[in-house]
Amino acid sequence: MSIVTKTGDKGETSLMYGRRVSKADPRVDAYGCVDELTAALGLARSISNENFLSDQILAAQKDLIVVMGELATTPQDRERYIKDDFHLTSAAMVDRITAVIVDLEKDKSLYPKDWVIPGETTTSAALDFARATCRRAERHIAGFTGDDKDFNPEILRYLNRLSDLLWVLARYAERRSRAK
Repeated sequence: MSIVTKTGDKGETSLMYGRRVSKADPRVDAYGCVDELTAALGLARSISNENFLSDQILAAQKDLIVVMGELATTPQDRERYIKDDFHLTSAAMVDRITAVIVDLEKDKSLYPKDWVIPGETTTSAALDFARATCRRAERHIAGFTGDDKDFNPEILRYLNRLSDLLWVLARYAERRSRAK
């Protein structure tokens, strides 16, 4: 099968289970923002030389696949999505990254006395870029979900916590580079 399907040539795309929508649909924008975040994290992971950082980034990328799948599924298809053994964004996902943050925050030297200006290291800059991308995804999704009473609130909780984690990981990367 080729990636060239030509089905999007007129500005439409398919959601999970084949529902056709405009590429300008807020749902497509929402999971597109998360896709950009996943790519930004891939860049950060590719340049990281710290196993701990790479492992945390990869775990987040795997979580974001869950988030994107859920966002690409309409409420009408959610039951089928779950029946097909796809997962929903969960409190356990949020709790996992919260625990990493809490553990890292034991090192008070991660918190500078002044505003952070991204770019001290390549890895920290990539993580700060991913954090800003995460915040944009969070804003777009918050706008898209405003009227959806069936929306899973764990998605916004996850993205909010992930942006916190990315900030702390960027400071961790900076501290590790200064220690060398």
